[in-house]
Amino acid sequence: MNSYNIKIQVEKLSNILGKAEGCLDLKYLTARVQYLDQVIAQPDFWNNPTRAYEVLQEIEYSIFYKHQQYQRWCSILEDIKAALELLELSADEQLWQEVQSNLTQLQQELETAEIRQLLSDPHDQKGALLTITAEVDNADAEYWASMLLHMYWRWGKSHNYPLDVVEISNGNEGGIKYATLEITASCAYGYLKSETGTHQLQQISPFDATKSLRTSLASVEVLPILGESVEWEIREKHLEITWHRHRGSVNRPETWVRVFHIPTGISVFCNQQRSLMQNKEKALAILKSKLFAIALAQGVQINKIQPRQIKPLSSKLIREYILHPYTKVKDLRTNVETPAATEVLDGKIDLFIKAYLQQLNHTTSVSKEALDNFK
Repeated sequence: MNSYNIKIQVEKLSNILGKAEGCLDLKYLTARVQYLDQVIAQPDFWNNPTRAYEVLQEIEYSIFYKHQQYQRWCSILEDIKAALELLELSADEQLWQEVQSNLTQLQQELETAEIRQLLSDPHDQKGALLTITAEVDNADAEYWASMLLHMYWRWGKSHNYPLDVVEISNGNEGGIKYATLEITASCAYGYLKSETGTHQLQQISPFDATKSLRTSLASVEVLPILGESVEWEIREKHLEITWHRHRGSVNRPETWVRVFHIPTGISVFCNQQRSLMQNKEKALAILKSKLFAIALAQGVQINKIQPRQIKPLSSKLIREYILHPYTKVKDLRTNVETPAATEVLDGKIDLFIKAYLQQLNHTTSVSKEALDNFK
């Protein structure tokens, strides 16, 4: 340890402090919460349940995420400052390691906060339903779909998000035909909407004795979890619900539910909850999100959806993962790429998420500016 290293750490500290102050404006947050408290105090606040739910969500996000997170960052920064002052006086390897660890953790958290600042769509704050589907019925594609499920599971775990596999269909040789992952965390949809599309893998097939090079495709579809903020319900006459219950083991009965939406032909299958009723509720929630996304894409109300005009949200090839003869992952929309394919497949996808959101925000800003100029 020497003074040069300490100087570098101080410079890093200064940059982090600037990012922290830029990511969250404490005065604005305090003023916003005070305003929302006044909104809640109005006698007619609960007359509009949807609006009330949205206000309560914003307060929870502002107080329990932004406000407390900002204060926590400031506390960590003060601790690091104090430690660096001590290190200038006397070398202490244990204290030095603690400073390094705190800096690394803080940089990761601020990177996430920086990405979060890019979320501007009204639904970005919601949780996400992420469905992975093998594009063809063979072992390589199913294995690739299972690799993607692992990638998103690891990504969610690295951010400490609650995760649940709500539907899954296993393949014949260890992979999956499809699976839906539920991420019930604030902003999960805003982050993961960048993943909607077709993902392509190039690798030596583990199922081919000749060790030939294979290309496999899997589609990813990401939908917002609507929750209580959307009041409409699907008409019972538009639903066909089938279920089955049998004793799979002594400890846990196996149950599944399939919900079929007659007007659109969309089907949802859930088999991962403990009870038939839970699987039914989960299937209906997924169906609701699917119909909402389709209606949004067609620019119509739910009951005006045109079944013949329903297009897959995930048909466009968005990312290539190459594992042989070299390693590379490249996003075809932003041209961001990295040779660290193993790390990406282990959940480190924030660089792609950030680049996509930056591009999306830039495009939106340019379009808005052009419209303003036109007006």
